[in-house]
Amino acid sequence: MSSPIMQTKPEEMDTSEKRGKHAVSIVGCGQTGILQAILFADAGFKVTCVDADQTTVSHIAKGKVPFLKVEAGAKLKSHTKTGRLSATNEIKEAISHSDIIAITTPVKISSKKKAEYSDLENACKKIGSSLQRGSLVIVASLTGIGITEGLIKETLENTSGLKAGTDFGLAYGPIQTLHTQTLEEVANHQRIIAATDKDSLRAASIILETVAKKGVRETANMKAAEVAALLEVLQRDVNLALANEAALLCEKVGVDYIEAQRVIGTGTDSLPPIPTLADDSVSDEPYLLLEDAENFNLKSRVATAAREANEETVKHVVNLVKDALRSCGKTLKRARIVLLGASQTPNAQSPLKKTAKKVVEALEARGAKISLYDPYISENEIADTPYHFKKNITEAMERADCMIILTAHDQFKRMNLRKMRLTMKMPAAIVDLEGVAEPSKIEKEGFVYRGLGRGVWTK
Repeated sequence: MSSPIMQTKPEEMDTSEKRGKHAVSIVGCGQTGILQAILFADAGFKVTCVDADQTTVSHIAKGKVPFLKVEAGAKLKSHTKTGRLSATNEIKEAISHSDIIAITTPVKISSKKKAEYSDLENACKKIGSSLQRGSLVIVASLTGIGITEGLIKETLENTSGLKAGTDFGLAYGPIQTLHTQTLEEVANHQRIIAATDKDSLRAASIILETVAKKGVRETANMKAAEVAALLEVLQRDVNLALANEAALLCEKVGVDYIEAQRVIGTGTDSLPPIPTLADDSVSDEPYLLLEDAENFNLKSRVATAAREANEETVKHVVNLVKDALRSCGKTLKRARIVLLGASQTPNAQSPLKKTAKKVVEALEARGAKISLYDPYISENEIADTPYHFKKNITEAMERADCMIILTAHDQFKRMNLRKMRLTMKMPAAIVDLEGVAEPSKIEKEGFVYRGLGRGVWTK
């Protein structure tokens, strides 16, 4: 291969100016893809975000993307203003002018908990139709075992007429979906990298080291990299299951999980992250491993148990709400409950999180009246959903018996409790699933408090 990118040396990528000579296309601009695009732009590359959804493209082009934290949003706006980062839905044009293509199109998990690769396959077909000789393709999506050297490689080769490892480079460097999914977390996550050949592995490692602060872990074995990435998902899911189980204990004995974390410290024996109702992508990814295990006739007992434990968290949330309302002298039946932060990641089929949908359905099944509010769901999206969304937070709080914090959006961290007390139907409850509220302050203002693992309430 004669492309400069495939023959690049570390010293040719050691400054922002040098990296600015190379064009990168990010294909699939959900939250993970956008964060990856910002990191490449931070490093100096000329970045194009490619997505079929025009709304997503428009948001990126304006430098205003929902769900991004303040720091990431500011960087996106800066890069779009300078022209270092742009967005388009013209994939052929972008690919034909890029020498680095990062595929961040996620693998969907069906309602039957099976992987659906149609979106990823279609993305590869479009990439292949405009792929230039000497380009480097990096698969940044988490996949099942054998998918990169199977479906992805074959689709790219068949549609481009080029051969991986000879005419273009192909590497696997997945981005882990993390619960809080901040720019800093993505940058500080050490990346696994594998490739079909030595040139692709060397080039991909040099490039990814410019955006991964903690470097990369190389392997020449593609399947080993795919297994390693799935094992990281398993570890995260097991940790979450342990946290959610520990939350039950803390609540029963009147201990704050966060305080227990502080006492233990941050060493190797530290407790897992705070218990939570996992994001959709975080809760879906373990099923890639479970499906592969099933395909190889293996019983993945630990992975299955962890997933079942985490799926049970929705039932526990309902019990927390029920208990909080009981302390208010109220019942779930006919209670007015508002969920804050129900939005899905960008470019999702529905604006409502699956986890939010499960909570809504479970509460409605018990007779509660549910409304939702999220600052990142547009009026058009609200019009297209059957759920009862409120236009602003004041309207959402009006006469509510209980408020549930489902996602830690910045707006929900700065709520005026005294104003809420005048708006909600007191006595009222606040159920915090993200650990963003201070229990003592909430109870001081006359509310009943409940939270995952926060066994600190007095009412």
